[in-house]
Amino acid sequence: MKKLLLLGFLALFLTACSDAPIDDSFSAYRHKTAAQLYNSAAKDLKKKNYDTAVGDLEALNALYPFGAHAEEGLVNLIYAYYKNNDPEEAIAIADRYLRLYPRGRYADYVYYMKGVIATRQGLSWLQRKLGINPAQRDLSNYKQAFMAFNLLVRNFPHSKYVPDALIRMRYIRNILAKHELQIATFYFKKKAYVAAVNRASFVVTHFDQAPAVIDALGLLVKSYRALNLNKMTDQTMAVLAASYPNSKVYKQLLRN
Repeated sequence: MKKLLLLGFLALFLTACSDAPIDDSFSAYRHKTAAQLYNSAAKDLKKKNYDTAVGDLEALNALYPFGAHAEEGLVNLIYAYYKNNDPEEAIAIADRYLRLYPRGRYADYVYYMKGVIATRQGLSWLQRKLGINPAQRDLSNYKQAFMAFNLLVRNFPHSKYVPDALIRMRYIRNILAKHELQIATFYFKKKAYVAAVNRASFVVTHFDQAPAVIDALGLLVKSYRALNLNKMTDQTMAVLAASYPNSKVYKQLLRN
């Protein structure tokens, strides 16, 4: 008897579920063609209505994933999410585009946008406005940005986005170098001279021509002196004299 009651209740439950309306996130867009969705989103982007553009473009991607506007729709969706202050979604859409169209018409632009978006993720808008030193923050996003720009330069060397990407890569390298120098300086102040040498040497070896290299060489000299490594001290001073003879770091070390 109990089994019959249970089966009857289950049947009623399933019937009720079958009559319940199915949640369709894109029901408001199903009456529109791919062209209408794409053109509507383009107008919204032009008017800076980014949230509305995201809705149209997400619907375009879901309802017409292989349509005539599918590729351009994904590209515009990256930009819409970026301008709508949703960098995580923008990067996710960029990754989706590159999986679907690794050599697509807009692949160079997508790599470029990945780099731009990841760079801006390094600091919040308030930190950027206040002029917070990015070298003092978590640099994982800057590393991701550098990788994206590097892939752009390697895979699409003739792209119109390469010159700006190279400038941005140089900026990121300078930030990474300064960050490593700050760690080396921290070790030096703690009298952990071997650790300071390792970090400062990393800056000199991997960030050639970055402004932080001069200070890294100076820190190497002071660390070698503290370790009584006279030969290494003299060799590093010789490098400073040959490469940066007019630097304040070199002149200060000569006086001390």
